[in-house]
Amino acid sequence: MLSRLEEIACATTEKWGGAVLEFNGEADHVHLLLELTPRTAPSAFVNNLKTVTSRLIRKEFGDHLQRYYWRKPVFWSRSYCIITVGGAPLSVLKQYIEQQESPE
Repeated sequence: MLSRLEEIACATTEKWGGAVLEFNGEADHVHLLLELTPRTAPSAFVNNLKTVTSRLIRKEFGDHLQRYYWRKPVFWSRSYCIITVGGAPLSVLKQYIEQQESPE
């Protein structure tokens, strides 16, 4: 599921004129290192990314996900965190994301 989520995130980001530089996830969240155009509104992008990934992942993995839903079949929470990293080397950021524990 995580691999498919990465594929969808990469395709969606490309449609917005950006690129996924690094991707990894844990059981309850994902980390994405993105390169986006200055004209891209981060909130609009995240909203679209969550909408597209939720729709496709729920369609493709619905049976598996069904046991994790409490009330409604909601894939993402409404929250997200965006951090800009003006001076940090990309290698440090990529290393941080790579070292996140992948779910089993």
